[in-house]
Amino acid sequence: MRSDAIIHKMNEFYSTKLRTHGATPQGVDLNSVEAQVLRFEQLLKVCNPDGCFSINDYGCGYGALAEWMSARGFAFRYRGFDICEEMIADAKRLYGSMENCEFFTQESELGEADYTVASGIFNLKFGLTDGDWLAYMLSIIGRMAALSRRGFAFNALTKYSDPERMRADLYYADPCFLFDYCKKNFSRQVALLHDYPLWDFTILVRKVAD
Repeated sequence: MRSDAIIHKMNEFYSTKLRTHGATPQGVDLNSVEAQVLRFEQLLKVCNPDGCFSINDYGCGYGALAEWMSARGFAFRYRGFDICEEMIADAKRLYGSMENCEFFTQESELGEADYTVASGIFNLKFGLTDGDWLAYMLSIIGRMAALSRRGFAFNALTKYSDPERMRADLYYADPCFLFDYCKKNFSRQVALLHDYPLWDFTILVRKVAD
């Protein structure tokens, strides 16, 4: 399946979710506000909060991360990207008045930032085989790395989930493989967070000078 076909399926799926549930965690296929916040907390561990920093939110949905960061007093410049035009329309409606926030439907509009984060974008494999989805996932991780000066972070469902709870339409990644992949390809400083009470894990990659 070509990437444009994947994008079409994603757009269709998330547009339907948003129309059904509105600008809520359920609208981006999450279970609860609590789960959304816990994932944000893990991802933002890649950032040094001392002083102002710029951040790309890759697959930003309706922009909830921007609100969460603002409520916690971070000094930041935020760019949100999502392929779903309806998501971006809601993000602009909700947070477009924030002077430090911009939202885009084209990845090319993001530009390089100190950090790039992605939450929940690797969970659904949209009919692809595990191998094809992993190849697609690695291509996106590579793009995130290229967009990031100081580091990047992403999460994924874990292959260590209880077998009876695992679904055929979801992708359960190998955290050890992704840790090793990021360590070999992007940085010596990589962290694997797998100690929080959700069926996923978070990878943090901090870029360092050689």
